[in-house]
Amino acid sequence: MRLWRTFTVCFFLFHNDPSMTPYLTFRHTVVVLLGLLLILVAVSFLSLSLGASPVGVADVWSVATGGETDETVRIIVLQLRLPRLFLAIVVGAGLSIAGAALQSLLRNPLAEPYILGISSGGTAGAFLAVTIGLGFASLTTPLFSFAGSGLVMLLVYSLGHRRGFLDPNALLLSGVMVGAFFNALILMAVAIFHQELRTAYLWLLGNLSSADGSTVMVVGPLILVAGLVLVSQSRALNLIATGDESAKQFGINVELVRRVSYVGASLITGLAVSASGVIGFVGLLVPHVCRLLFGSDNRIVMPASILVGATFLVGCDILSRLLLAPTEIPVGAITAALGAPIFIYLLKRS
Repeated sequence: MRLWRTFTVCFFLFHNDPSMTPYLTFRHTVVVLLGLLLILVAVSFLSLSLGASPVGVADVWSVATGGETDETVRIIVLQLRLPRLFLAIVVGAGLSIAGAALQSLLRNPLAEPYILGISSGGTAGAFLAVTIGLGFASLTTPLFSFAGSGLVMLLVYSLGHRRGFLDPNALLLSGVMVGAFFNALILMAVAIFHQELRTAYLWLLGNLSSADGSTVMVVGPLILVAGLVLVSQSRALNLIATGDESAKQFGINVELVRRVSYVGASLITGLAVSASGVIGFVGLLVPHVCRLLFGSDNRIVMPASILVGATFLVGCDILSRLLLAPTEIPVGAITAALGAPIFIYLLKRS
């Protein structure tokens, strides 16, 4: 009850018209972020307790504090659900902060992490690992996927330059075209090797069921560092959103900010795709929700997107396990089913 009251207070304090940004103070920022953090913690406990084999919240707390509990419960919580929870938090937070950065960088409300073609490169790398007989091993497929994402990132970055400068429109169009090209290659591979690639469809739908501790330990810190770098650029992105000339008058190195933001968002996207496949709508929807609730200032939108994105994906993962239990729905299908109508509602509201 206390948690819900905190959330309600935060909502009515900061809910406003999207065209009006409240005066941002340190106290307001701390209250909002603490409220969002509490919600994430509560949803995380639900994620550890709910599933095909229900585990009581008291048992989850006992495992977390090192108390005595059944060994089966300990295995379910620590070896099966905890790595999955951490991966959902990392991927949801990463995709959301990448989406918020790209929407400001490209000055396009429809920009999201996959629009620059990074996901298609990562998916092509994963499919390549399968076609050459490596299968969906825990390390080889993410490695190939990240290599494919890196290749597309470099290609789009080079094509996005005009007259020696990184042009947002050229970057956006290059990403769309390169992504379409790699998607065509993926469809060709599916048509030719459809027997071998039957399990690879999970990659296209997004999947958290293969989460393990080693993947989270590699991907998590890198996404965290890249996310913090993007958050540090929030003030500069605020100024760039008003125009390049205006930002330069305030001493902002526009070209450097664009490069850092693009590389950071691309790195996060590549890592997320390599660990969980393509999970749509998180990076597009969450930043819009945060702007609706807290205003358009990136100094609150970007850190809030991290917490809201993590909470959203953890919640979607809970639904993916419960709706057709014991059968599991790919989490990317849940995010799309929830994200599309919510985004249409926000679009009509705006």
